[in-house]
Amino acid sequence: MDGQLPAHFVLDEGEIIAFLDHFPVFDGHVLVVPKEHYGTLADLPAHLLAPLFDAGRRVAAAQRAVLGAEGAFFALNEVVSQSVPHVHLHIVPRHFGDGLRGFLWPRHRYESDGAAADLAHRLQEALAAQSATTSSS
Repeated sequence: MDGQLPAHFVLDEGEIIAFLDHFPVFDGHVLVVPKEHYGTLADLPAHLLAPLFDAGRRVAAAQRAVLGAEGAFFALNEVVSQSVPHVHLHIVPRHFGDGLRGFLWPRHRYESDGAAADLAHRLQEALAAQSATTSSS
């Protein structure tokens, strides 16, 4: 990503970053992206698939810890209806009865920039705690 727009980052490691979607389906909706530009999944080098999905897996666990999410919706859309032509993996926290049906994406804005910043910080902390636990194992 080119850094032209502000973002609330939750993860920055090596070739992969993750940040809150600025127009989320639900609070805590995160985009996981390779730092280098790849327009489609077919363009993405194979060696980045595991880091991309591993970061998504860990973000989903952080969403469970921070938000009490009961699951996660993973989506990787490309080209059609894509507002940013860059490979990105959506990790949407889910709760039973949350109203999300199929691929209907009702969106909302965060209450404030401060609320988004606070949530990004809490997800960062949960991801750091996961990393510390994994490192000590």
